[in-house]
Amino acid sequence: MNRSQHTIIELCSFKAVLLVAMLIPISSRAVEIYDGLPAAIHGNESYVIYSHGRIVEGNNSTPISPEYGVYDFPAVKRALFEGGNFNLIAPQRPENPDYGQYVDTLVSWVRQLLKAGVKPNRITLVGFSRGGQLTAAASSRLEHEEINTVILAICDKGDFVSDPPWVLGGNFLSIYETSDVVGSCAGLAKRSRLKSFKEIAISTGRKHGAFFQPLPEWVSPLETWIANLNARER
Repeated sequence: MNRSQHTIIELCSFKAVLLVAMLIPISSRAVEIYDGLPAAIHGNESYVIYSHGRIVEGNNSTPISPEYGVYDFPAVKRALFEGGNFNLIAPQRPENPDYGQYVDTLVSWVRQLLKAGVKPNRITLVGFSRGGQLTAAASSRLEHEEINTVILAICDKGDFVSDPPWVLGGNFLSIYETSDVVGSCAGLAKRSRLKSFKEIAISTGRKHGAFFQPLPEWVSPLETWIANLNARER
């Protein structure tokens, strides 16, 4: 093999290595589950903060309701995380928490994510029942930041009464169970200043307990909605 042939082979090898390098993502770091705001925030990634229902407050992550059965907090976290392609922040609130302080914490976390360069459409607050109330309270204070908000089962007659009234911004998803005593959040959405609003009614027959387990009826559309917003450039 002459020198010219060696040169051609080396050039082809270099191009192959360069092509492989180009196919490897700049950030290959895997997303993770956290109990609080992570020390290192990556501005090019997506973050979801999930707030659970009141029954999980305390030390038991799988409490049992006489009416609705087991609230499987670990399973809900796993299901959201495994199909979500986002960093999941899902703290377990202590027994008898200071709700005002928790809302302050949610607001602070979102502001720190934004300051670190995370785009608003890649930040989502998700809350169920009591966690949904806390989520809505925090989102109302973050109205002008245009983040994403998901509320699961808190509204009555289309709204949630608060003083002062909550006004959300950004993108809003409401999911409720038709056999539950709470339902649509259309009134809350109408009062708010939103970029987009979507509402999904599921019918599992499990009442409020539909959200105690990671049922695909609510997990799948929630993840799809988040993924579509996370993919938008801004």
